[in-house]
Amino acid sequence: MLMYLAAGDGGGHPMLAWIETAAIVIEVLAVLIIVFSILGSLAQYSWRYTFRRGQGDLYRDLKVSLGKSLLLGLEVLVAADIVHTVALQATLQSVVVLGLLVLIRTFLSWALVVEIEGHWPWQHNSKLSQGE
Repeated sequence: MLMYLAAGDGGGHPMLAWIETAAIVIEVLAVLIIVFSILGSLAQYSWRYTFRRGQGDLYRDLKVSLGKSLLLGLEVLVAADIVHTVALQATLQSVVVLGLLVLIRTFLSWALVVEIEGHWPWQHNSKLSQGE
């Protein structure tokens, strides 16, 4: 994000400045989604731990909720990177960097899905296929 702020006026064109601002807003939105989702998940866990002990697997529910928060935040961050790279820095180097960022974030997303669901995204859930 600091890279965007250091870029200044977006190259002098008003449309580029607007796109740069939109990319920053999307990044801030992603951070807010992550922060508030995590705070909400922790608050829900604390409430359930305090007042509803013994009802379900609280730790697993917290882990799933946190994982979903991070997944959503990662997806929004990827969108911000795409907007910024495609609209403002369409150079070969910036596209390669974008590709690496998307690759890393995709791997993180897959790792979170494995943590949440217990299997890779492309594998069928054995419980679902058995009708449980």
